Amino acid sequence: MAKDNGTPKWPFKLPALPRSPRVPGLRQKAPKSEPSPERQAAFSRGISAESQAASWLVGQGYRILARRFKCAAGEIDIVAGRRQTVIFVEVKARASFDDAAESVTPRQRSRIATAAEIWLANNPKIEFQDLRFDAILIVPGKPPRHIPGAFET
Repeated sequence: MAKDNGTPKWPFKLPALPRSPRVPGLRQKAPKSEPSPERQAAFSRGISAESQAASWLVGQGYRILARRFKCAAGEIDIVAGRRQTVIFVEVKARASFDDAAESVTPRQRSRIATAAEIWLANNPKIEFQDLRFDAILIVPGKPPRHIPGAFET
């Protein structure tokens, strides 16, 4: 038997923790349902297009620094670098190059630019002299079309 020196004896019972109070206006998350087959197919096409774009960039002498970077501001499909330039790439896969080029909205550009700032803040060891926002357009059966400085107007 242990001496009673002020420390609790084992086994001892812990007090019950209070239940977390309900926060007004905060809804509980609904259980996730299975995405529709169309949504799953679109996701798969997007991943395939990003892989194709990344392979094309590597073939052009770029080094892939990150893929599918996600943060609260948005998502960057590919972050690549060559020499002293870091590029943030938006990949668009559509039936035609025109449709792909038109699908990058001003709101998307803003979200990607904000996500790029966050990526740079999270990667302070990356040394660069120039930043660029590019687009790579993917159309079935054709080579990718790279648009350097796509966000510049």
